[in-house]
This record gives sequence, structure tokens and C-alpha cells, in this order.
Amino acid sequence: MTTRRWQLAHGRYVDLGPKAVVVGILNVTPDSFSDGGLFIAPEKALEQARRMVQEGAAIIDVGGESTRPGFAPITAEEEQGRVLPVIAALAASGAALISVDTYREDTARRAVAAGAHIVNDVWGLQREPGIARVAAETGAGLVIMHTGRERQKLPDVIEDQLLFLRKSLEIARAGKVADGQIVLDAGFGFAKETAEENLDLMARFSELQALGYPLMAGTSRKRFIGNATGRKPGERAAGTAATSVILRLKGADLFRVHDVAINVDALALTDAMLARETELPRGHR
Repeated sequence: MTTRRWQLAHGRYVDLGPKAVVVGILNVTPDSFSDGGLFIAPEKALEQARRMVQEGAAIIDVGGESTRPGFAPITAEEEQGRVLPVIAALAASGAALISVDTYREDTARRAVAAGAHIVNDVWGLQREPGIARVAAETGAGLVIMHTGRERQKLPDVIEDQLLFLRKSLEIARAGKVADGQIVLDAGFGFAKETAEENLDLMARFSELQALGYPLMAGTSRKRFIGNATGRKPGERAAGTAATSVILRLKGADLFRVHDVAINVDALALTDAMLARETELPRGHR
């Protein structure tokens, strides 16, 4: 499997390809759909971050505003008050690479200055295109996510992905973001209106490799997993791990999850099988 180096801020990088990379979700919010309020206190957030690193997360993704359906928007000042102290403390500890989950240019800039290495934009640069400028100027890794919110989608799930993400990539290029800084995220659950739409996206995920960038999967605890398993959000760790395995086989490089340990183990076994598969004689593959 080809190795691609993901360039990040502060002179850091991640090698993607041969081994899956797990990103631990750290929501410092009162209203996220499955863990709202659990880690809003900075000391609780840091404790959870350390736990996820011990379980195998290479990156901690810190978010200060819920993006669940029907979320209540907050001000940039509120968002920064939640995420910046946690990012600064994580950076001082040096325990893991740090991502900030934001669509605001000012929050992204301040977060990178506080020690974040990656900006994760759930609006794919199409809410505040200035995030591209922040990435270009700081060298931060940039996750560009697809969303179907606040627009008319195309009926074909992959055609809509390609339409949206190509527009986002045009914004990134206009902002002088290097290709080596970019990872794409299909945005499972973000205005994918039905469980079937999410399943279709998962079944056809490998088609997104045509865009030529590393891919992130963010299925963790999503509603379509609950529809298939009958489990409540906090009970969907095993279902999430199953989607991680499927999406690894279909080309995903990074996996953004709440439950780190079970996904690390599931992906380690998947990677071991993939590595072994390359060693088998051609007629036995």
C-alpha cells in the first residue's frame, strides 16, 4: 500500500496508507448528540484525551460547538473559550497531534497558534473560505468535509460528493493550500437523510479515491448504525468498529471515533489481513 505524508502545522506530519490512523473525538460541548456535557470541564477533557491516547489515538479532535441535527449555534468567543484552553494544555503535554473541529476562520487561526496541528472544517471551506488561508499560512493539515446541509443535493450520493468536494478543493487551491495538507471526509450523517443513503455512501466509498486525496471516515455512533443494530448512541461502539473495518477495506485512511480501543483493535486486524494479502501468490488473493 502506498504511503502518503500528510503535512501538518508546527513541522509535524502523519504517514498515511499502510496503517489506519485513529482520531479520538473530544467534544467540549454541553449538547453533542452522544457525549454532550461529559467533557466540558477542562480537567475532564484532558483526562479523556489522555485515555484516548493510551488506547491508541494518534490525533485528538477538539470541538467546541455541537454539529448534531438541530444544534444551537454559539458565538466564536464561546467556541474559543471552550477549545483554546484544552488545545493549549494538550499541546503543552505533547501527548498527541491535535485537530480543531471548527468552520470559523478566527477560531482556526487561534487554535493553530495555541498548538493545533490540523483544522477540521465540517462545512468544507464553503461557510468561511478564509480557513483555506489559515491552512496555507500556518501549514496546518486540513480536513475538508462534505455536507448536504442548507443546499439542494444531487440524487446520486457519489455525484453529490464529487460536486461538493470539487468546489471545496477549488477554494483550497485558490487559498494556496498544498495538496499534501488535504484530507477529505465524506460527512456521514451530515444531511444524509436516510439510513439507506449512509449505507449507499459506505458501499460506494471507494469511488471517492478518484479525487486523489487521503480519506477520513466519521461514522462514530451515527444514527444509521443505530437503525441497523437497534442500539442507543452510547451503545454503538461495536457497530462503529464494523463500519471502520468496512471503510478501511474500501480505502479510508483515518477514522474519527468516540470509542478508541475497539476501533484500534478492529483496524489493526484489518491492516494485518491487508498486509498479508499483498504477500499471497496472485492466484490466492
